[in-house]
Amino acid sequence: MNSDITIAQAAQPKTITEIAGNLGLPMDNIIPYGHYKAKIRSTSTTKQAKLILVTAINPTPAGEGKTTITVGLGDALTALGKHTVICLREPSLGPVFGMKGGAAGGGYAQVIPMEDINLHFTGDLHAITSANNLLAALLDNHIQQGNSLGIDPRRITWRRVMDMNDRQLRQIVNGLGGKVNGVPREDGFDITAASEIMAVFCLSDSLSTLKENLARIVVGYTYSGEPVTARELQAQGAMTTLLKEAFSPNLVQTLEHTPALIHGGPFANIAHGCNSLVATKMALGIAQDYVITEAGFGADLGAEKFFDIKCRKGNLTPSAVVVVVTVRALKHHGGCAKADLSHENILALKAGLPNLERHVENIMQNYGLPVVVAINRFNTDTEAELQIIYDSMSKKGVEVAQADVFAKGSKGGLELGEKVINAAHKTNNFRFAYELEQPLKNKIIEIAKKIYHAEHVNFSPESEKMLRQLEQQGYGDLPICMAKTQYSFSDDAKKLGAPTGFAIQIRQVRLSAGAGFVVALSGDIMTMPGLPAKPAANNIDIDSNGAISGLY
Repeated sequence: MNSDITIAQAAQPKTITEIAGNLGLPMDNIIPYGHYKAKIRSTSTTKQAKLILVTAINPTPAGEGKTTITVGLGDALTALGKHTVICLREPSLGPVFGMKGGAAGGGYAQVIPMEDINLHFTGDLHAITSANNLLAALLDNHIQQGNSLGIDPRRITWRRVMDMNDRQLRQIVNGLGGKVNGVPREDGFDITAASEIMAVFCLSDSLSTLKENLARIVVGYTYSGEPVTARELQAQGAMTTLLKEAFSPNLVQTLEHTPALIHGGPFANIAHGCNSLVATKMALGIAQDYVITEAGFGADLGAEKFFDIKCRKGNLTPSAVVVVVTVRALKHHGGCAKADLSHENILALKAGLPNLERHVENIMQNYGLPVVVAINRFNTDTEAELQIIYDSMSKKGVEVAQADVFAKGSKGGLELGEKVINAAHKTNNFRFAYELEQPLKNKIIEIAKKIYHAEHVNFSPESEKMLRQLEQQGYGDLPICMAKTQYSFSDDAKKLGAPTGFAIQIRQVRLSAGAGFVVALSGDIMTMPGLPAKPAANNIDIDSNGAISGLY
C-alpha cells in the first residue's frame, strides 16, 4: 500500500484561489502562501452551519485515526451534496519528529499539502513561540534594569517555549556569567503547544480581544505576593504585532478538494486541545451546511475541554458528536498484547468495550448531545467483533457506522455521513458539566467524578493553597483545564478500559489568566515532552530534488 506521503504527493490539488472562490470568499480577503495554501482575513456572513465534533476513545498504540475520520467525514458529506468545511489544529513539530509523526490525516483522507502542514506551514507556531519568548525576555530585562515592579525572581511563573520535544530543557538555570548577563534564576522550557500564548491565540475571536487577553497574562508575583501581568510590562502591543499575520486562519484542501481551515495547535493533555475559535466561527459562517472539527486525544480530555471551555467561551452549540473507535484499540484496552491485535479476540474486545461505553454515556448524559460511533475499519476486523460493538451501542440507542475512509476516501464514509446528518437534526439539550459559579475545587471534583468516574480527588497542600489564593484574587469564576495522561480515564496511564475506585491526584494548579482558565495538573504529566528511543525524525529524509520521504 502507498504511504501517506506518496498518496499526498500524487494528488492533483486545485489552486487555493479556486477553493476560496467556491466558498464565496472575496479575493481581497485571501492572502496566498504559494498555490495551495492561504490565509483568510476576517469575513462577515449571516450563514450559520451545524457544528459536528469528532472525538475518540482513550488513545492506544494500536491507533484510532481521529483526524483521518474527521477528514473522511468532511469529504463524505461533500460527496452527499452538503456544503462542508473542516476545522483542524496545526501539527506541532514535537510529535512530527517524535513518536506520533504527522497530523494531516492518512491514506485517502488527508489534507494537503501535507509536507507543508506538518512542517513550518505558514509560520504560525513560530510566531507564537516568538511572542511567548518576547514576554520572557521583557520580564527578565525588567528585573535586570532595576525591577521597579518588585518581581520576586523565585516566583516567576512564565517559562520559555520551543516547538520541539527536548527533555534537556525542562529545568535550567539562566542568567549565569556575571551581572551583564542578567539575574541568575531557575527556569525551564515548555513545548509551544503548551504555551498560554497558544491558548490565548486559540480562544480569542478578534485581534482586539487577542491583545486584551495577552495583557491579562500573569507572569509571576511580587515580593509582597501580588500578581504581575504582561500589561504591567507593556508587552501586549509588541506580542500582538508578532501574532498579527498568524491570527488569520489558514485555508487548505483535502485530497477531494473539501476546504479545510487549519489554525492553532494546543495539546489536549496539557492544554485545551482544540483549533482556534476564530477559525471555527469563520467556518460556521462560510459553510452552508456542516463544520466538522476535532478535539485532541480521548473524549475525557479534548471533548470535555471543547464543551466546557471552547463552547462556553465562543457561545457555540454543537449539533452532534462522533466517537471514533477501532476494534484493535478496544482489544488493547481489554488487555490484548499489541502483537496479537490482528487476531480475533472476543474476550479482550468485551473487556475493553467499557471504555467506549463510558465515553458515549458521558457525552449523552453530561452534555445532552446525540452520538454516532464511527468504527475506523481495519481489514483484520472480524464480523463477530464488529457485531459486539453494534450490539452494545444498540442497547444505548446509539447509531454505529463503519468507515473505511483511509482506503476509499469519501466512498468509505458515506454511511457515516448519512448517520451524522440524521444525528445533527435531532433535538439536543446541550449543557456544560459544571457551572462557573462553583468554587474552583468543586469544578475540578465535578470533572473528575462526572467525566473520569473517579471515586476521590486528592489535592496536594500546594494546590489547595493556590486554589484559595486564586479565588481571593478574583479568578474563582474561571473554567478548569485539566492536565492529565491521555491514555486512561484515571491519572495512571496503565489503568486501561474503564477503571473504577481510583483517586485523581491534583499536585499543582496554575493560572492562565490570559486564556481564561485554571490548569489543574494531575499525575506525571509533562509540559515539555521528550523524544522516544526511536524518534520519527530518524525516518525522515529529503533527496537532491527536494522530495521528502518518511513523513507520515
